[in-house]
Parts: sequence; structure tokens; C-alpha cells
Amino acid sequence: MTKGSITKNLVLFAIPLFFGQLLQQLYNVVDSVVVGNVLGKEALAAVSTTGNIIFLMVGFINGLFMGNSVIIGKSYGAKDKKAVEVATHTGISFAIIMGLAMTVFGFFFTPVLLKWMGTPADVMQNSVLYFKIYFLGGLGNILYSACCGVFQAMGDSKRPLYYLAASTVINTILDIVFVKFLGFGIGGAALATVIAQFVSAILAFVKLTRVDGPHRIYLKKLKIDRNVLAKELQIGFPTGIQNSVIAIGNVVVQSNINAFGSVAMAGCGSYFKLEGFVFLPITCMCMALTTFVSQNLGAGETKRVRKGSVIGSIIGVGCAEIIGVIVFIGVPIFLRMFSSEPEVIAIGTAQARTESLFYCLLALSHCLAGVYRGAGKTTVPMIVMLSSWCLLRITYITIIVKLIPVINVIFWAYPLTWSVSTIVFIIYYFKGKWIRVGVN
Repeated sequence: MTKGSITKNLVLFAIPLFFGQLLQQLYNVVDSVVVGNVLGKEALAAVSTTGNIIFLMVGFINGLFMGNSVIIGKSYGAKDKKAVEVATHTGISFAIIMGLAMTVFGFFFTPVLLKWMGTPADVMQNSVLYFKIYFLGGLGNILYSACCGVFQAMGDSKRPLYYLAASTVINTILDIVFVKFLGFGIGGAALATVIAQFVSAILAFVKLTRVDGPHRIYLKKLKIDRNVLAKELQIGFPTGIQNSVIAIGNVVVQSNINAFGSVAMAGCGSYFKLEGFVFLPITCMCMALTTFVSQNLGAGETKRVRKGSVIGSIIGVGCAEIIGVIVFIGVPIFLRMFSSEPEVIAIGTAQARTESLFYCLLALSHCLAGVYRGAGKTTVPMIVMLSSWCLLRITYITIIVKLIPVINVIFWAYPLTWSVSTIVFIIYYFKGKWIRVGVN
């Protein structure tokens, strides 16, 4: 990342990430497709309502590990092999602890969380069952993400793709077998996900024990360095809060959607699954920018960082808007993957056509946030997301839905808050205070 064509480096790094994220979305969508077509709209609503809570918990913990990736990337750019080794072992050790903690918390507090969201009684039982089984795979989920973060920080975006491909195939096959042929119901879909998560985590972890380089894992060295962990959390905690803030805002949105019944839940849930594909170029370029910025700042290449941040943002915004136009036109066809019921498709289409042409704003916000995270300035994205994607979004929905009790007004919460965050991020970018050279 510190030498050669910036555009080529970013694109070549992002392409495997894109296919990996595509597989991740297919991985997530499989449950909804199989459940929606085999078990019906109530079961689909049950799967859909758990999505935001899952992102709330998993997003926070994964955000913590962003600090680990940034430190590894900067240390690698600065050619400090010892720092890479210590950061890697600390990050993986911490991931194992947090994965176990998430498993326990998610399993036992499921009913409380779902009641807090106002989940309707007709989908509550299925939601609780899916949620509890899903979180049995918490360790696999977190460990896989941490291992992938190590690979990506070192500039390797291909290996995570291979492991995720294997996991996706397993999840798809087991979903069909468990739900359609063995009749395990919604619990079968969750069990398939758990098994697939552990497969990807084991593959990634084992590979890290065999690679040549300072990021190789030795079981006897798996321990937490308190100083390194403190630095990782200093960088990663704001990102974890940011992810949680986004999820909290979405939980409030989901709670308001739940009030419109299971049809609205199924329609919006189907759209959110579809929207996940839209995030692919955004997420991939954001991750590429984080690695690019961290390595180049570690190497002292500030001019290259500025140029790369502009190029990466332009690519991300362009891809997102092209996909937005495609979604606007073809969304009724796409939604038929999840349900053939006209009411469900109509609600999902309405949400898509409200939001899709504003994906450019979402992309620019995420790309600039990726730049700031790579520079270690994770507090800024956290504050911006807290203000716009949580507080403003919740305030808007709380007031407007009471005045205009129509589901369409909920959909406008997203373009509004994307616009605000984009403006703030642009202002901060041109002030230039986010660039700092070195590992710390």
C-alpha cells in the first residue's frame, strides 16, 4: 500500500473484499430466502427483527478490533515487526474473551432485548428461538472478524475471501437441509449459521498459525499486553460505539416499523437485506482506505494519504450511486427473492425508492470515516454518527411519526441523516487535523 499506483492498490485490495462481502451478504440473505419461502412471512419477520440487535452487539465488538487493525497496519508500514507480533496476539486473545462474553450475554438476554424493541407477539417465539441459537456462534463470529482484521491490516484481502466462501457454501447447504428437508424450522436456519461461522473462524485462525511473517500466531504467546490493548481500545472503542450508535438508531427505526405489523416488518426486513448488497462497494472501499491510510501514515507518506483518500472516496461514491439507480428501477423484482406477497413487496419497494438515490451520501460518509479511522482519529466518526445517525434520527422519527403516522416518513430518516453526516465529515477533512505521522 505504500508504493506504486494508488488507484491500482486500492482497487486490487478492494476486489477480494468485495467478493468477500458479497458472500457475507449472500450468507446473511440465505436465512431470509429459505425461511421466507418455506416458512412464510411471520417466520421471515422473526428473522428480520433480530437483525438490528445482532448488529448492535456484533458491531460494537467488531469495532473494538478496528484499533487492533490500525495499530498492526501502522506498525507494518513502519517496519516494526515486534509491534505487529504483540498487537496480533493481543487482538486475537481479546477476541476469544469477547466472543465468549457475547455468547453468554446474547443467549440469556434475548427475550429482554426483543421486548424492548416491541416485537409483536405473533413473531416473538420464533425471534427468541432464532436469536438464542444464533448467539451460540458468538465466539466463531468474533474470532473470524478479528483474524480477518489481521490479514487485511497486513494488506492481504484474499485469504478472508476463501474462508468466507467455504462458510457461505456450508451455510446455504445446511439451511436448505435443516429447514426444507429435515423440518427444523427457524431454529434450523440459526443452527446452520452457527456451524458455518465456526468453520470460517477455525480456517482463518489455523492459517494465522502457519503464515510466514510477524503476524503469525503462536499458541504459547496468546496473551494480552495491557499497554497494547489500551492503545487498541483507545482507537477501537469509539468505532465500537459508532457501530452501536448506528444500530441503536436502527433499533428505534425497527421498533416504529414493528408498530405497523408483520407485513411491514417482512417488507422492510427484505429491503434491509437487499440494501446490504448496496453497502458492498462502500464497505470495501472504506476498509481499503483504512488500511491504505494506516500503512502510509506509518511510513510517513502524508501526500500519498491525501491523494489516496480522494481517489478512494470518488470510487466508492461512484459505485454506490450506480447501484442506487439499479435498485430504484429493479427493486420489485429483487424483493421477490424473499416473498411473493404483494403487500410485502410494496412496502419494500417504497423504502428502496425513497433511499436509493441518496446512496452517494452514505458512501461518502463511510469512506471519509474509513480515512479517519486509518489515521487513528476514531472519535470524530463516533461523535458524528452519535449526533446524526442516532440522536437526529431518533428525534426525527419520534416527532414526525406522531404527527404523520405513515410508514413512508420513517424511510426519510436515512437520507436526512446521511446528508448531515456527509457535510460534517467534509468540513473536518478540509481542516486537515486528522493527519498524524507514526504508529501512535
